[in-house]
Amino acid sequence: MKHNKTALYLLVLLLVLVGLALTWQRHNVYQVPWLPGEKQQVWSVEAKLEFLGSGEPALVSLALPDSQRGKELLSEYTASPGYGLAFVLREGVRRAEWSISRAEGPQTLYYRAEFTSDNKLKLAQSKPALVASPLLSHSGPQSSAARQLLSQASLRSADERTLVRELVREFNAEEQAVALLSDTAPREQWLQALLMDATVATRIISVLTLEDGRRRSQLSPYLQVFVSDSDYFLVDPYSGLPADEDHLLMWEYRSAPLLDVEGGRYSRVSFSVIENKLAVRDIVAQRHQSIASLHDFSIHQLPLSEQALFKGILLVPIGVLLVCLLRIVIGIKTAGTFMPVLIAIAFIQTSLLTGLVGFVLIVGVGLLIRGYLSQLNLLLVARISTVIIAVIILIAVLAVISYQLGWSEGLKISFFPMVILSWTIERMSILWEEEGGREVLLQVSGSLFTAVLAYLLMTNHYVQHLTFNFLGLQLVLMAVVLLLGSYTGYRVLELHRFYALVKRK
Repeated sequence: MKHNKTALYLLVLLLVLVGLALTWQRHNVYQVPWLPGEKQQVWSVEAKLEFLGSGEPALVSLALPDSQRGKELLSEYTASPGYGLAFVLREGVRRAEWSISRAEGPQTLYYRAEFTSDNKLKLAQSKPALVASPLLSHSGPQSSAARQLLSQASLRSADERTLVRELVREFNAEEQAVALLSDTAPREQWLQALLMDATVATRIISVLTLEDGRRRSQLSPYLQVFVSDSDYFLVDPYSGLPADEDHLLMWEYRSAPLLDVEGGRYSRVSFSVIENKLAVRDIVAQRHQSIASLHDFSIHQLPLSEQALFKGILLVPIGVLLVCLLRIVIGIKTAGTFMPVLIAIAFIQTSLLTGLVGFVLIVGVGLLIRGYLSQLNLLLVARISTVIIAVIILIAVLAVISYQLGWSEGLKISFFPMVILSWTIERMSILWEEEGGREVLLQVSGSLFTAVLAYLLMTNHYVQHLTFNFLGLQLVLMAVVLLLGSYTGYRVLELHRFYALVKRK
């Protein structure tokens, strides 16, 4: 016995640990919220490409953003009638390539992507190699002026962040030197060259400012400064301060051209931004559509119709657990072990009031019919079959009467499980003959009480959300049921037998 108990507790512990681990994975890896109705920030960004076709075959290539630190790519769409489209990877850069055999006159193409903000998302980026810039390879006045700015900034810096800040401050203060440098290259290129010369890995990137309702916006150059192989910060080359990455999207960060157009002229690209608040449930659904794999074992991979079916099935363990608790620990008697769960499912379809009225009417009339059949001395199969037919007729009659009275809710009574109701009537009738009407009333009341409690639990939004989105919780429910199965103590309703003993003391 002791060995069996140990094996049971080990099995319960294993189920709880695995169930909680799967639940934790769903929440942390796929960002499934604990509570229903949570919303998350989603940025919709759109690139509008325009060029003038020259009447020749055209090939348009646009660098595309990807998931990055703090931003997850949810979905992407294009609008390009008549164009062929392919998403390709060239030298580590994701690009969209449109092609057409003949492009003549003004041409417009669209690319749209949706990003959700996720502060937990950490994606490593490749650190650029330290390469000497051609800007500093010559010994002209620009190179000397630039090195002088770096020398002065280095005296007031202690690390990469302060060096960048002081260097930009030097650029803002020394107007004559900066004017000399600007004849050769833009400010961000000089800053990158000087930082690389100071062994600070730096890259020039193009970022889009995320501001709701922003239209015809352009990308801005920023400096991506690495402090280690995986950690970096973004700097505005004109303020020198670290940028707020929550409102920036790195569109191009691999030193590749943003837009290439062959077969067209006067090409340009502009950007629009819209901020949305989407339900986390919808975001999770989009994420599952894009990254569905065997590692993500969830109901969301199924077609929507099957998902709706499982949404109801996964509630059954809640009702089963409640029945175990009420029967084993509380001591409530029910007609049939899990018949209250089936009645609760029927209540979900019919609504609680309609279900209660229908159940009492059908069982009451069914008992009268069954009482008459018992006087005919029929065989069991024939008697049950007769009861089933009688129940079907009763449900049909109630539905017709409800329709004629204009009570549309009454039509839902057809959702009752007819065979289960027939067996319930048969069982109640036998119980009446063997133990009397009081026991029948006791078990019917217990069944309805349990069914109503199960209905309230199974229609709770929090319970529906947790059971549908966290399959691991089913293992936890199973563990609790196993523990209840090992309970050997008194039931709560049995304690009244000791009331006289306590009163005597």
